[in-house]
Amino acid sequence: MLAINKKEEIRLGLHRSDYMLDKQTKLLLQIEMNTISSSFPGLSCLVTELHRSLINCYGGHLGLDSKRIPSNNAVSQFAEALAKAWAEYNNPRAVVMVVVQPEERNMYDQHWLCGVLKKKHNISSIRKTLADIDREGAILPDGTLVVGGQAIAVIYFRAGYAPTDYPSESEWSARLLMEQSSAIKCPSIAYHLTGTKKIQQELAKPNVLERFLDNKEEVAKVRKCFAGLWSLDETAIVQGAIERPDSYVMKPQREGGGNNIYGNDVKETLLRLQKEGSEEDAAYILMQRIFPTVLTTLLMRDGVCLKDQAISELGIYGAYLRNKEKVIMNAECGYLMRTKVSSSNEGGVAAGFAVLDSIYLN
Repeated sequence: MLAINKKEEIRLGLHRSDYMLDKQTKLLLQIEMNTISSSFPGLSCLVTELHRSLINCYGGHLGLDSKRIPSNNAVSQFAEALAKAWAEYNNPRAVVMVVVQPEERNMYDQHWLCGVLKKKHNISSIRKTLADIDREGAILPDGTLVVGGQAIAVIYFRAGYAPTDYPSESEWSARLLMEQSSAIKCPSIAYHLTGTKKIQQELAKPNVLERFLDNKEEVAKVRKCFAGLWSLDETAIVQGAIERPDSYVMKPQREGGGNNIYGNDVKETLLRLQKEGSEEDAAYILMQRIFPTVLTTLLMRDGVCLKDQAISELGIYGAYLRNKEKVIMNAECGYLMRTKVSSSNEGGVAAGFAVLDSIYLN
C-alpha cells in the first residue's frame, strides 16, 4: 500500500485499551491497545444489564445497589461510529461488511452490534470471510468495492489479525483488494499495525508521547498507565529477564490471546534467541509482568457454583473517526470487564480463559 501511495482520507478506529489493577502500585496499568476486532461491545452490555437485574431482584438483603454498576453503552456507541462512517462514505445503497472467520465462534456479539446498527440507524450489513471476498469481490473503475453484487461503504474487520486467517493466497488477495478500494476500512492496514506490541513499546520511550500530545499533564497521565516495555536489543533488561523470568512477559506481535510467554519459558526463549543469533528477537517485546489484585469470586460452570481466587481485566472502548483533517468522533465508548481464575496466564474469553463480568463501584 505504501508502494502505490494509497491515501486513506477517512479513518475509522474501534478500539479497546485493556488494563489491570497492579497490586503494588494500585494503578491501572495498560496491557495492550487493540485497533482491530475489539470484541464484545454487544455481549458486555448484556452482561452489565444481567447483573443489574440480578441485584435488583436478589441483592437487597446483601446490601447491594444496582446503581453501583456503571451503565455500559459500548454497543450503541460502536454502532453510532459505524453509522457516521457509513454517512461519510455517502452512498445510500452501500452496506457495512463484517469480515469474519470461516468458523466464527463469537458471532453473537457481532450480530448484536449489527442488529443495533440496523435498528437505530437503518443500515444493513453483510458477513463475509476473506475467501468469500476473494471469490465474490471486485473494484469498480471509481474505486468502489463490490462484494456479491453489493457496494461496500465500511469494512469492519472481525478477522484478519491472525496468521491462521490467511491459509492461502486467496485470503491475502482479498485483503489487498479491500485495501486498494475506496471503502472505509476499520482498520486500514496501517491503522491495524499501530496496534502491534512494537508500537506500544516505542510509545513508552522517553519523549515519544510528546510528539502527539502537547499538554504536559496529559502526557504524564498517559505515561502513568504504562507498564515497563522494552525491546530485546536492551541487553541489561534481557539479562534481568533471564535472571528473574517471573517478573516479565514476552509478547509477540500477535492478537487474539494465547500467544504470550511466561515464567521459565521466558528464560528458555531468550537463551535460545541469544544462542541462535537470529532476527527472530525482533518479533517480541519484553513487558513488566503486572501482578493484579486477587479477589475471592463465585463462578458458575455447568450449573455448579464454585468459589475460587480470581483476577479481572478492564477494557475501555473508544471510537475515532475523521475525514481528512476533520475529526468527527473521538469518544470513550463503555467498557468490558473480564474475570478469570488467578492461576491462568491468558485472558481471552473466546479463547476459553475468562468470562464476561461487570464493574461494581464501592
